[in-house]
Amino acid sequence: MSASEARITEWLATQQGAMLAELEAMVNIDGGSYDKAGVDAVGERVRAFCARHSIAVEVVPGQQHGDCLRATVAGEQAAGSGNAQRNIVLMGHRDTVFPKGEPERRPFRVENGIATGPGVCDMKAGLVQNMFVLAAFAQFGGAPGPLVGLFTGDEEIGSPEGRPVIEAEARKARVVFNSEPGRPSGAVVTGRKGGVFMVMDIEGKAAHSGGNFEAGISAIEELARKVQAIHALTDIPRGITLNVGLVSGGQSVNTVAPWAQGQIDLRYIHPEDRDDVMGRIHAIVEKSFVPGTRARLAIRGEFLPLAQNPGTDAVFGIYKAAAAESGFETMGEFAGGCADSGFTAAVGAPTLCAVGPVGGKAHSPEEYLEVATLVPRAQALARAILKLESAGL
Repeated sequence: MSASEARITEWLATQQGAMLAELEAMVNIDGGSYDKAGVDAVGERVRAFCARHSIAVEVVPGQQHGDCLRATVAGEQAAGSGNAQRNIVLMGHRDTVFPKGEPERRPFRVENGIATGPGVCDMKAGLVQNMFVLAAFAQFGGAPGPLVGLFTGDEEIGSPEGRPVIEAEARKARVVFNSEPGRPSGAVVTGRKGGVFMVMDIEGKAAHSGGNFEAGISAIEELARKVQAIHALTDIPRGITLNVGLVSGGQSVNTVAPWAQGQIDLRYIHPEDRDDVMGRIHAIVEKSFVPGTRARLAIRGEFLPLAQNPGTDAVFGIYKAAAAESGFETMGEFAGGCADSGFTAAVGAPTLCAVGPVGGKAHSPEEYLEVATLVPRAQALARAILKLESAGL
């Protein structure tokens, strides 16, 4: 064990109380994706922490959603050549899925080693982990290259403003660690599905459903037929699923519906399947099952798949060894959920996801974090960073 590794891991071993204090403060701040002020308030906690640890922070303003924060720690070998000059990126998002007032209704609490509260594992614990790992390297040195902590603000809605910042960072990256929550099994994520989130709007024609029924054109009937056709595109063996998860429409019970809307979720594994399925969806939207209806489709958000490749395998290999040295075993899992790690992998950055503290039941009132995993997962991340040279990354 090098002197830097010893100092970093020993310091992290003393920081659980401080980590919990930062986590409590963040969880108790409203921060839904559309609450820019709240997401930026969480960002202020990040900036204040970094200032106390002499870590520089650049702000990339968001117009509608939370700002992106870019915290940097110089590496000891930054003046070298090749990979030593490329950034080691620790990534995480500050936004949550919860409505305004959720922290007041369900504030942070710890009981029997389990922490709860909105966003406690997805992914404010991962943010705290990244902050403390950056602070450890800032204090004790030893980073085998420049470290970048990227704290984004709109992942839960597909990163509409964060994506270009993430992709630009990934193109300069030596490796990316995304600190989404570790799986309930303790595993990290080596592959994820891609996803496209769409809205389909349908126009019909209103008419009295009793006195003038024949003059009406039902947008709801058209929606129902399109939903059946879209759901029929699901191909489980290929990992393709279609779900119309929200529907609305109509004017009144005694009016032929003049409008309807369906919100569509597409998930896929293989990048080439995306365009194939989207072409089929567009054909369904353009077809009028009920004569006289018109429809249009809009993409609201999109994630790319985290595809497994030799770079992913190499990063997982060093992380697995680092985990063992930190007192726990881990495996690699494939996840059906999407994350920003798909964007970084798609531009060629070796990427490992879900290296954050272990938790589960995200996006629900039962969301939880295993407090005992805060320190070991931070130590494993630090050790993995220190192993990059040995893995040829």
